[in-house]
Amino acid sequence: MAKQMSMRERYEKEAVPALMKDFGYKSRMQVPRIEKIVVNMGMGEALVNNKILDAAADELAQITGQKPVLTKARKSIANFKLREGQAIGVMVTLRASRMYEFLERLIGVALPRVRDFKGVSNRAFDGAGNYTLGIREQIIFPEINYDKVEKVKGMNVTLVTTARTDEEGRALLKYMGMPFRS
Repeated sequence: MAKQMSMRERYEKEAVPALMKDFGYKSRMQVPRIEKIVVNMGMGEALVNNKILDAAADELAQITGQKPVLTKARKSIANFKLREGQAIGVMVTLRASRMYEFLERLIGVALPRVRDFKGVSNRAFDGAGNYTLGIREQIIFPEINYDKVEKVKGMNVTLVTTARTDEEGRALLKYMGMPFRS
């Protein structure tokens, strides 16, 4: 039986040649690549209950294999009882091998576990080739033990690419195996 190709190998062997052909790049260095993946969990309830942040940080560490950083409010918003500098979320920036490993698990394991999954939106690009995916439940990741989850939390996964346009970014992710809705 043939060994499954890793995400990095897939990029090198399939995505690069295909993108060079599609966009007419002369050099491999012109081909867009995924620079980093930022996984962010914003926890508005952390204003009332600080323990929620610890649970979110633990779960994010399990999912990504890296210790998350606390994100703090940039400015005060009176209506939300939010003060500047208050911890309101956790995030992780993945690069290199951890990034490819996470992408592999996201595409191969987690996304197919979403209820009624028909593919991810192909409109969630930011104009510069970066893609943001909203995940409603952290429990789609097999690393999370469902019995220990106090509250189902969502997260944003941003794939930062070196693509200059959304079209290039979309093509890159498509060749990497991202299941876009048709």
